[in-house]
Amino acid sequence: MRTGLVTRDPQRVAANLARVITQLFVPGQEGFEPQESRAGVVLKRILALTDDDVRSSLDDVITRFDGRHRDLLGTFRRHAHELADRLDPHIRLSDARILLLGAAFTREYAIEGAALCNPSIVAHPDQTDVAAGSLRFVMSVRGIGEGHRSSIGFRTGVVDAGGRATIDEPARLAATGSVSGAPLEAAVFRGELDRIGDAGEAADYVLHTLGDRFTRSDLDARLDNLRAHLSTRTHGERTAALIRAIAVRSYAIEFPSDVSISERVLWPSMQAEQAGMEDARFVRFVDDDGSVTYYATYTAYSGSHISQQLLKTKDFQSFTSGPLVGKAAANKGLALFPRRIHGRYAAMSRSDRETNTIAFANHLAVWTSASPCQQPAEAWEALQLGNCGPPIETDAGWLVLTHGVGPMRTYNIGAILLDLDDPTRVLGQLRRPLLSPARDEQNGYVPNVVYSCGALVHADTLVIPYGINDGAIGIATVPLPQLLAMIVQQTRSPEMRSR
Repeated sequence: MRTGLVTRDPQRVAANLARVITQLFVPGQEGFEPQESRAGVVLKRILALTDDDVRSSLDDVITRFDGRHRDLLGTFRRHAHELADRLDPHIRLSDARILLLGAAFTREYAIEGAALCNPSIVAHPDQTDVAAGSLRFVMSVRGIGEGHRSSIGFRTGVVDAGGRATIDEPARLAATGSVSGAPLEAAVFRGELDRIGDAGEAADYVLHTLGDRFTRSDLDARLDNLRAHLSTRTHGERTAALIRAIAVRSYAIEFPSDVSISERVLWPSMQAEQAGMEDARFVRFVDDDGSVTYYATYTAYSGSHISQQLLKTKDFQSFTSGPLVGKAAANKGLALFPRRIHGRYAAMSRSDRETNTIAFANHLAVWTSASPCQQPAEAWEALQLGNCGPPIETDAGWLVLTHGVGPMRTYNIGAILLDLDDPTRVLGQLRRPLLSPARDEQNGYVPNVVYSCGALVHADTLVIPYGINDGAIGIATVPLPQLLAMIVQQTRSPEMRSR
């Protein structure tokens, strides 16, 4: 059934159970059911220990865990500070007891404890000292841990002059970044409020004086003004709540410069993504002035609702995340084109949940509508279609890897070719999958799935990192000229499509 063009590399990137991060742990609030925390009684038990017991217990913790984390003692101190309001300010605690107290309210989380999948690959921003003809890359990965909670991690590697990809060993440790506020944009608020149907007088009152970009403190001050003048604005309270819900979806993440890319973990930082950050589709975007920015669309999952977010970075050290809004961004799988088309941003969308569409936008975060592009036609894509990452520009057209879901909920990877000037126009498509689960790729956490969130081309070779049943990541390569020729050859005529 497959095309026969694909070469699978024997290397595999498997989930690493030793990649752990630290988190504040509050006993009694593990999330199974709402109840009072047991922080008070745990605190009393730690305070009741003798000095010798404190020192012995702390030594044991440090011996077992210090080599697994950066600045473990600093983490314990920060977590102990969370209990400051429960401590008698007149009682002076030893440093050892404070550290043990912090350790009692700390836990490890294995970011890849359940699965590793859905990679996306882009050229690395730093190509220093790369061998002639080779390309260094960054590969994002979706790590899944306890409770099926997803985060975004990274690997690095090199594609050599012959088109073969080698993935580097990741850093031994894993670390999350520091989270802070990010600038807010009026267009995002107006776009989301318009989609919800609440872009009325109260919204105008709040946003009118703030300008195109503003801070969270500016917004809070304006919302306070609204609260003081609600008597003639019937839906003011509801609008204010919606505006606050949009505002909290924007934040920034910063990593220290001495933390390598493969050590960095983007961890859920707001309520809308508390159950996971899923399927990041990274693209190296070149703007009309030649400037380069890395963007990634991803699915934020709250545990009951999904929404789309946009990551932005120049260096994979400093990131911002903000909401994607509009009807075309209402579902999973938005994938940005790597440049503007006729002055507008463009994206692959699957807003109807089963077909590939094309969306255009004047604002990178506001996607109001989409036009038809590709509908399921073959048995292997009969259940639904979607993209497998951002379109790749070639001389022949935009190459888009697709995913099709067929019988037995099997995920396959296909390919289509779109017109460079009008990507709603399909120039060709594969009738058979480019990549399907092989016999040794059928079993796993989610069986019968091969899936990618983004590929790249180097040395006339299409390099596809792909998730295998959410259990590991493989690399497949395809000669680009032969693939483009096959797409055209396999394209069915309109007469054949009507049969």
